[in-house]
Amino acid sequence: MQTNRIDAHGPWDAQADLIVVGYGGAGAATALTAHEAGASVILLEKAPRGEEGGNTRVAAQGYLNTSSADKARRYLNALCGPYTVPSSMVDVWAEEMCRNNDWFARMGGDPQEHQHQPAGIEFPDLPGADCVHKFHHGDILGFSKTWEALADAVTQRHIDVRYETPARRLIQDPASGEVIGVLAEQGGRTLRVGARKAVVLTCGGFENNQDMIRNFLPGLPYCYTSGTPYNEGDGIRMSMEIGADLWHMNNYAGPSMALKVPDFPTTLSMRPLHFSHELRGGMIVVGPDGQRFTDEKYKTRHGKIWQSGKWMPLRTPCPMYMVFDHTLFSNEPLYDGTQPSGWTPIMIGYTWSRDNRVELDKGWIQRAASLPELAAQLDLPPDVLSQSVATWNAHCAAGIDTAFGRTKMRNRFDGGPYYAVELSPSMLNTQGGPRRNEKAQVLRPDGSPIARLYSAGELGSIFSYLYQGTGNIGECFAFGRIAALNAVRETPRA
Repeated sequence: MQTNRIDAHGPWDAQADLIVVGYGGAGAATALTAHEAGASVILLEKAPRGEEGGNTRVAAQGYLNTSSADKARRYLNALCGPYTVPSSMVDVWAEEMCRNNDWFARMGGDPQEHQHQPAGIEFPDLPGADCVHKFHHGDILGFSKTWEALADAVTQRHIDVRYETPARRLIQDPASGEVIGVLAEQGGRTLRVGARKAVVLTCGGFENNQDMIRNFLPGLPYCYTSGTPYNEGDGIRMSMEIGADLWHMNNYAGPSMALKVPDFPTTLSMRPLHFSHELRGGMIVVGPDGQRFTDEKYKTRHGKIWQSGKWMPLRTPCPMYMVFDHTLFSNEPLYDGTQPSGWTPIMIGYTWSRDNRVELDKGWIQRAASLPELAAQLDLPPDVLSQSVATWNAHCAAGIDTAFGRTKMRNRFDGGPYYAVELSPSMLNTQGGPRRNEKAQVLRPDGSPIARLYSAGELGSIFSYLYQGTGNIGECFAFGRIAALNAVRETPRA
């Protein structure tokens, strides 16, 4: 039996029935459900106070509550396609997703359905899609309101949250292999935190771990998150150390294209690329060969676009550049900081200059008098970039983009100067992690559970390929409850 070689018999610095690692939507749901069941809980959170909440805090604040378990089964199976999930997992997911509203209301939330249904159905042509209903807390969508309701519920119940206390290793009993605690860090000190019943991993994915991105996400030499910078794959690493199986490691909510600058840990969404913005001026996006490769005003379905008769990840040849003219540069800010989601607008709050000149001076935007000069700055083939712009102008004159079918912001380039912003692949979150079963137990490769270890949330999400928006927070609620109730049923260790 593989065991984590840490002294299992030393004194504990703190103990509780459940140790929950990660204070986001899944961690909150787990802790609240366990507390309601009469168990004591310690929540270990990597981020400092005020930056907790994981991706739940900075997502668009919607959660999924399905209206029919039978339809939800069909819809999830269709989303998975060839990347099937065991029927036992699909069944428990489908049943629990129908209970999210009732649970959230019991915790003090105010479930309100998104307007414009059924527009929120991501894949309406799939069987069972009409079960999709997207909800949020209160009368305001976005700006962390659903997260605030969860955090208020945790505070009101006086659940013990330890901030700036990242978990580093799982502690196993060397004889039984049971997970009996967590080795954590706090203020430069190592803490031994004991679990009388179980440990639940709810610490998110690996979207801010470039090594894992290169190893697990095909086609991406790098990718940067628009969500929390604290998700660095800690739960994956810790569970792998004690023999956990992994699943869905190649699935993620992306990619999109965004600006990443050293000043901030997360990406900035460029206004001209956002599907709802119609701006004056010419703009195309080119790859390292100087040619366009997609409809720049795309609206992906969480990173997937329809091509060759199936849903495929958006291709992001790196480096990529948004190339544009002076009309667009002088039109309005290239970044909209009022978005109701994303770490940068919500947690940092950068105000982009009205005329874009501050960012030009920072070097975030590059400028040249001619397209060949701009190409030289970007290390692109000058003739190819000039031809790409000329071809785009011809598409605009003809009223049709025969290359990629773009219909929005179909404006010709004016004369120089010309500008460029380097774009990077971006995502909100990953879906992969330790494989779990219908009881939320973490499994070994042979399918057996690792005793007293559970997981919930995006760390090993059920979504294996296509993703329904609001599904991750809905899954945080559902599997947070499942993990808590099964963990609380464990016999306390002597």
